[in-house]
Amino acid sequence: MKSRYSILFFIVLFVTSCTKTSQPVDSIPKHETFTIQSKKVNETRVINVWTPENYKTSTDSLPVMYMADGGIKEDFPHIANTLAELIKQNKIKPIILVGIENTQRRKDLSGFTTVEKDKEIAPEVGGSAQFRAFIKEELFTEITKKYRTSNKKGIIGESLSGLFVTETFLQTPEMFDFYIAFDPSLWWNNQYLVKTAKQHLAKFPNQQKVFWFAGSNAEDISPNTKNLRDVLKDTNLSNIKWNYSDEPNKEHSTIFRATKEKAIVWTLNQ
Repeated sequence: MKSRYSILFFIVLFVTSCTKTSQPVDSIPKHETFTIQSKKVNETRVINVWTPENYKTSTDSLPVMYMADGGIKEDFPHIANTLAELIKQNKIKPIILVGIENTQRRKDLSGFTTVEKDKEIAPEVGGSAQFRAFIKEELFTEITKKYRTSNKKGIIGESLSGLFVTETFLQTPEMFDFYIAFDPSLWWNNQYLVKTAKQHLAKFPNQQKVFWFAGSNAEDISPNTKNLRDVLKDTNLSNIKWNYSDEPNKEHSTIFRATKEKAIVWTLNQ
């Protein structure tokens, strides 16, 4: 009976920290959509691309922001509209947004785990390495061919997608120039990323990187984001510009919309 209650508690905890809660409906901005038949994840992936208003009338090459949870019924419209408004207000320079629509979200965005309860969240988990390979070896090439892009690129994500952003920052930091993670699910695999952060930072390349992350009042999130903050502070690498936004008055379901503007403005202006 005790074991049954433990499993039920874990399921409830996962639902509150990693699934999408009801959010306002965002207007769908003008965008382009194409598909890639990926060998890395062995399936067809839908890609949504938003470009700034003056993209077609200029010749400028622009940086690119990538995002998982990038479907039209996911976070893509919200972030695209946010970028458009920030560009209009001259708070950031023009940038292209590339959204990757989900198929098996919990598989794509989670790394390996030795925790049996972690494995109960979906039929398959632990596919982040393959998903990252898809982005790096297949999607980057397509975006470069189809759009005028500069060398600067970054990635943004919340919750389990924030876990993927943080994992990428620590394990393959050369992949992006900037990283934005809202309430990353750092409890995954018994806080593996936090516990191994110092090891990864010890091998960090001598390149300038920017990392912004935030933690809500969620009990499974806040201690881990604060611990990661402490690791970054203790390590104190001069080539990493980072900013931790502690948000004790925000819940897991509200932190993304509440902090996304300051996250984007700070990050893109470094």
